[in-house]
Amino acid sequence: MAKTATPADDVLSYIKSKKIKFVDLKFMDFPGQWQHFTVPVSQISKDSFSDGYGFDGSSIRGWKVINESDMLIIPDAKTMFLDPFIAEPTLSLICDVFEPATKEKYSRCPDHLINTGIADTAFFGPEAEFFIFDDVRFDSKPNGSFYSVDSSEGRWNSGKEEGPNLGYKPRYKEGYFPVPPSDKLMDLRNEMVSTLIDCGVDVEAQHHEVASGGQCEIDLRFTPLVRAADQLLMFKYIVKNTATKHNKTVTYMPKPIQGDNGSGMHVHTSLWKKGKPLFAGSGYAGLSETALYFIGGILKHASSLLAFTNPTTNSYKRLVPGFEAPVNLAYSQRNRSAAIRIPMYSSSPKAKRVEFRCPDPSSNPYLAFSAILMAGLDGVINRIDPGEPLDKDIYDLPPEELKNVPSMPGSLEEAIKALANDHEYLLKGDVFTEDVIETWINYKMSKEIKPMALQPHPYEFALYYDV
Repeated sequence: MAKTATPADDVLSYIKSKKIKFVDLKFMDFPGQWQHFTVPVSQISKDSFSDGYGFDGSSIRGWKVINESDMLIIPDAKTMFLDPFIAEPTLSLICDVFEPATKEKYSRCPDHLINTGIADTAFFGPEAEFFIFDDVRFDSKPNGSFYSVDSSEGRWNSGKEEGPNLGYKPRYKEGYFPVPPSDKLMDLRNEMVSTLIDCGVDVEAQHHEVASGGQCEIDLRFTPLVRAADQLLMFKYIVKNTATKHNKTVTYMPKPIQGDNGSGMHVHTSLWKKGKPLFAGSGYAGLSETALYFIGGILKHASSLLAFTNPTTNSYKRLVPGFEAPVNLAYSQRNRSAAIRIPMYSSSPKAKRVEFRCPDPSSNPYLAFSAILMAGLDGVINRIDPGEPLDKDIYDLPPEELKNVPSMPGSLEEAIKALANDHEYLLKGDVFTEDVIETWINYKMSKEIKPMALQPHPYEFALYYDV
């Protein structure tokens, strides 16, 4: 009887058929960015997918100390794609990180295999917004600090000498959805989408976003949790490198421009079991009891969730009460001013999902998606009532009503403190560990929160220099 080809066999066959010369091994650092190293194709064999490759973990952000630095990465054969940005034929593989002594997955690589019996599949569909700029400059020194970004379609350039300036600069907060020539990025986004599809990433749509100055969105089709996180990192990699080919630069920083919309990452989630959706029912907005309890879990744990879903100090420049981002802990059908929205585009049970609108694309998707799932599952297990929906424009609520709606943390430090006090739900099933939580808190406090607290801000000079 012939042996069935394994994913590793498929990789080796692809390498041979496409005359691949190099294999690029990509893996995550703790904050959420891809790292990589490359091996000649002669160094890849079937054993590579069980034995892996060693590297120095102490040199990667948030991981090992120098005296326990040896780490191991093992490529996942199912993640291969032909890298479109490397001159020599190069195959990319996404890797898992392991402890070399025990061959156990490193605790800081979240285990997404949830075995609660509630569901067997968690689908995630992220909508990560981003800006495409023509130029970016920044520096921070003991005696000075500045940043400057520029875009040919930025409204601030409507009076600039461009030889000639043709106008067509989207007005602030009016970039959704002008046709070309106001939308100058159509061809570039199409190239990004074509490359994503060629690399195996399903795309649903692309468009200009609300902000002036090159804000865009490309929507990825929903897929199971781990694959969704893999594809989000592929998405960032492909979008950034496609822009670089055209001498443009992309940022997923949540709030790079003052006075206009920031970049969020609305996360659509649904649970399925044995091929059937679990979120469709006869309750509010066509939701099942399971879906409502899932919402209850997210709302209950939202303050600590934000430590993973909105993990930068800049995240909270976007999450400001009274502006475009949802900061109030409420849920509603269709209503985009609520933290959780139930999309109503389709009546199909398969389309029934919840949309958590607070996250942003600066997050580590493996941690963020896992944390969202764990909060929702805690709601289902403990039958957490989400309360009544809020089908009003929250931004226009009178003060006497608004005071009864709980709100999100106002800073990364508040979210980190909430995580320190509320993380038991993340530890169930060893998906997260106390070590992961403690390391995340310490990293954020020492590397981001405290340095920002010590750094004079340029705007403080405008406010206070003449005191």
